[in-house]
Amino acid sequence: MSELQTLIEAAWNDRSLLQQAATTEAIQHVIEELDKGRLRVAQPGATEGANWQVNDWVKKAVILYFPIRQMETIEVGPFEFRDKMQLKANYEQQGVRVVPPAVARYGAYLAPGVIMMPSYVNIGAWVGEGTMVDTWATVGSCAQIGAGVHLSGGVGIGGVLEPVQAAPVIVEDGAFVGSRSILVEGCFVGKEAVIGAGVTITGSTRIIDVTGAEPKEYRGYVPARSVVIPGSLPKQFPAGEYHVPCALIIGQRKPSTDLKTSLNDALREHNVAV
Repeated sequence: MSELQTLIEAAWNDRSLLQQAATTEAIQHVIEELDKGRLRVAQPGATEGANWQVNDWVKKAVILYFPIRQMETIEVGPFEFRDKMQLKANYEQQGVRVVPPAVARYGAYLAPGVIMMPSYVNIGAWVGEGTMVDTWATVGSCAQIGAGVHLSGGVGIGGVLEPVQAAPVIVEDGAFVGSRSILVEGCFVGKEAVIGAGVTITGSTRIIDVTGAEPKEYRGYVPARSVVIPGSLPKQFPAGEYHVPCALIIGQRKPSTDLKTSLNDALREHNVAV
């Protein structure tokens, strides 16, 4: 990949190189590798947790892909679209179920067993094996969604392209994200965490563990197996005291080899809406 990276970095610093065939071929090759899952915008490090490596140069290739594409009209049955980007194809070969009118852009990876209800997955995203992208959920550009994740109806996973050094939204294996939750700005959700309905987490959201005698605070990071609900905190403004959103960790998802049973227990025990 070193030669590809060199060409991408050069074009990033000098956009006139986008006129050269070697540069456009390198960009197209990176997007194809993303589409096939052989390359990722970010991948987990050697140790478990929020230790992920972001490949800045891959994000640069995604951004550079836009100016080398031409607008075109796409007709799908009675529907007409006009865009620069191709859509994914050959879902049967990939072992992916796609329910109309779900859409995934070329350059997004969907692993075998993924189910897309009417939903949207953007370029550069990675969606792991067996994950459910439920109705009207959106997976933004470069987001990393693990295996066996459930993104419930209307979940919004934000995209992060620029600044290129910014971490994408990461949801690790086995997590459950409740309806209408919003995860943006490079926030991190650990393995098997349960995010209740309507939780909003940004990269700077205060996430407070209230299960102990003293609160423990995180910023934009949900530890593995945490059960999270929406909350609020008082904040003083010139006009007076008002409450601002936060997220509360109210318990832990019990370890279990049967993750579905574990999830049901978490929801029942902590009265978490999904």
